[in-house]
Amino acid sequence: MPGNTFGSLFRVTTWGESHGPALGAVIDGCPPNFPLSEKDIQKELDRRRPGQSAVGTSRSEDDKVKILSGVFQGKTLGTPISLIIENKDQRSKDYAKIKNLYRPGHADYAWDLKYGIRDYRGGGRSSGRETAARVMAGAIAKKYLAMKFKTRIIGHTVQVGDIEAVTFQEKAIEQNAMRCADPIKAKAMEKLVLETKKDGDSVGGIAEFIVKIPPAALGEPVFDKLQADLGKALFSIATVKGVEFGSGFQAARLHGSENNDEFICKNGKITTKTNNAGGLHGGISIGTDIIIRTAIKPASSILKSQKTVNKKGEETTVSVHGRHDACIIPRFIPVAESMIAIVIMDHLLRQKAIK
Repeated sequence: MPGNTFGSLFRVTTWGESHGPALGAVIDGCPPNFPLSEKDIQKELDRRRPGQSAVGTSRSEDDKVKILSGVFQGKTLGTPISLIIENKDQRSKDYAKIKNLYRPGHADYAWDLKYGIRDYRGGGRSSGRETAARVMAGAIAKKYLAMKFKTRIIGHTVQVGDIEAVTFQEKAIEQNAMRCADPIKAKAMEKLVLETKKDGDSVGGIAEFIVKIPPAALGEPVFDKLQADLGKALFSIATVKGVEFGSGFQAARLHGSENNDEFICKNGKITTKTNNAGGLHGGISIGTDIIIRTAIKPASSILKSQKTVNKKGEETTVSVHGRHDACIIPRFIPVAESMIAIVIMDHLLRQKAIK
């Protein structure tokens, strides 16, 4: 089956292309009688939308969401929820000159291999623009988890290039263009991105996600472990090149006695002394913070001239003009938060089903 739908019980289908008339999502499985408005979804879209700062693309989309179905008098009906945003600031002419060239780092060649046809305008469906639809669906999952369980997902930039955050101030995240919890390092990160952008290039980095007060007992113990589905969800975002949980790759350097999380009883509740497992034991959440880090590649669309070939295999060069992010991480964060929320929501409904 075409991979446009994600989830088992909380099912999300996205549709639309980067330069098409609109993008949207259909969400099936959302519980009924749950308060939901366009405002709930809009606030998350606003965090992802283009044109927010100098480090990102200058494409200007207001991304105003419209609920087409599944909500009546401010509450969900339990029927499919259909959401739509329009594309208004496309500049398809920017791609006309390179429509027969394969852009390095993009899915152009792979798309031609698979389908024999592609929408060359901004990458069509392979564009990061598609992720706006995921944020719409994620906004619903986020609100449900917050209302029912007080679950929050905190995403923040921990590294850009070779600049690493040192301190963590949650309030600072939404107060700087880099969405970094270290306000001092955020300035250095932004400077690096702007210098890189001026040079016609891009830069990658690392983002961390902390799921606070997650529901316990989520995840199936064999093939559908919670971290397996979280990993799939995050790797489905094209810019992600690595995912780790808890101590992650650092665990390879530790002894079992160092990496194991010893159990303790605190305020009458069983918990762990450390959280090297990242809140996941045997693929199942235990209620402690879920810690995830993602490695994000530099944005592929850059002004610098690069070697490539055309559809005939003839060697040439390409420079990708248009409006693109010099560092995708700040706008990636709400997308990844949404995918994490969708997975947790799906597993929550699955857990309710077996109870």
